[in-house]
Amino acid sequence: KKAFYVGDLGKLVRNNIQWQNVMAPIKPFYPVKCNSTPGVLEILGTLGVGFACSSKSEMALVQDLGISPENIIYTNPCKQASQIKYAAKAGINIMTCDNDIELKKISRNHPNAKLLLHIATEDITAGEDMNMKFGTTLKNCRHLMECAKELGVQIVGVKFHVSGSCKDLQTYIHAISDARCVFDMAEEFGFKMNMLDIGGGFTGSELQLEEVNHVIRPLLDVYFPKESGVNVIAEPGCYYVSSAFTLAVNVIAKKTVEYDKLLPSGVEQTRNDDEPVFTYYINDGVYGSFASKLSEKLNTIPEVHKKYKEDEPLFASSLWGPSCDELDQIVENCLLPELSVGDWLIFDNMGSGTLGEQSAFNDYQRPLIYYMMSFSDW
Repeated sequence: KKAFYVGDLGKLVRNNIQWQNVMAPIKPFYPVKCNSTPGVLEILGTLGVGFACSSKSEMALVQDLGISPENIIYTNPCKQASQIKYAAKAGINIMTCDNDIELKKISRNHPNAKLLLHIATEDITAGEDMNMKFGTTLKNCRHLMECAKELGVQIVGVKFHVSGSCKDLQTYIHAISDARCVFDMAEEFGFKMNMLDIGGGFTGSELQLEEVNHVIRPLLDVYFPKESGVNVIAEPGCYYVSSAFTLAVNVIAKKTVEYDKLLPSGVEQTRNDDEPVFTYYINDGVYGSFASKLSEKLNTIPEVHKKYKEDEPLFASSLWGPSCDELDQIVENCLLPELSVGDWLIFDNMGSGTLGEQSAFNDYQRPLIYYMMSFSDW
């Protein structure tokens, strides 16, 4: 009765083929923090994908697979000195940087570091200021280059990141033209730049991939043509793994509640008072596989595993994790047939965000993962 995942590794293969068809020659570097399960890393390593690591443990995981240091970049914006030393010892040279304090730390601990200057992107439509939290301004790039020159640190390229929730693809236009300005600036200082990292934010749909490609391709052809010798890379994470994993959870408890307590405040009641309203507790929650629910909306809806009649009545329901904590709410309000303790619910698109992270909730045990691959994908 434990919760478990099914990981379709064939989906990774198909997503990689789709990437090659649409985005080549942009090389993907997979962000390990997105999902660091062995099956995912082994398949992507075999397919020749690079890896973007944010910690020593992630670098070690990838190295254990025999991935060469040239195919690993260290992307944490706030690096520990001990982990910079680890990267230096392992021969992992390419890392990102967005301020002079980080630059000085890198120069002291990694003499062979090759830096990508992380520039900020202005995305007014995403309704979040996260992308302004990391990344430097164009004005500050000049100062960082002066510092790097004094410290003898190499700057080899530029990185930016456009959020997956960004609806305005014009953001890419500004970011790529800003990157070109930084490349031109670097020439004045004598830096030989050869890498552009266009970050992540790829949702996994072929349509979004084609839309992004449609916007960036003409710009790359103009600003970073093939003959310029600039390698363009990207960091698709959710793109590869999100749709490849499905989570099955079990109903462990159930109770009937008053309808007005279930509704979000300000929502009108439009229901017969005689109808029951159910609260279900399941054996996984926000301190486990649904951790991303604490910071963003859940992008998957529950499916009932048992067969039920088409005309069976549906009831207002809410789903909660096993901790009985007020934060441990997974779905606030949905319509489900009446479930019993022991029934299973299925959540699709659960491949990114929590697979590989340890839980803060003591009793939580990570669900087992069952890998599969169809004959045709094999």
